[in-house]
Amino acid sequence: MGNICSRSANQPDDPFTQPGRALGPSSTPGATGPPPRAPIPSNRSRQGTGRTLGGQPSSDTGNAQSKAGEAAQKRAEALSASSKGKLGSQLAAQKAQTQSQTLNAVSQAEQAARNADNAAEARQWN
Repeated sequence: MGNICSRSANQPDDPFTQPGRALGPSSTPGATGPPPRAPIPSNRSRQGTGRTLGGQPSSDTGNAQSKAGEAAQKRAEALSASSKGKLGSQLAAQKAQTQSQTLNAVSQAEQAARNADNAAEARQWN
């Protein structure tokens, strides 16, 4: 089985028989070099060094990695200091419990469940 769109022989005027060329504004096939660029507007002036987004321009140009670390530390402190709601406070209280406190709480819950089962059985007159 063959391709239904193929021909047995390509004709010389067929554009697909010749090697391709790069697309671009250049009309000469042998032209090399960078493409022409638009000029920078004359009303645009260079303002010097950049500044941190939302901050005041600073004269010190410290280590960017240390500044990023300080910013991450501040975000972590702000996140931990903020209230995380009812579930967050319950989780913090549970993490603060010792092993004996946890075991006592589980034991009390089991005793309460047994007492509830005994009371339900007594109400049924079994």
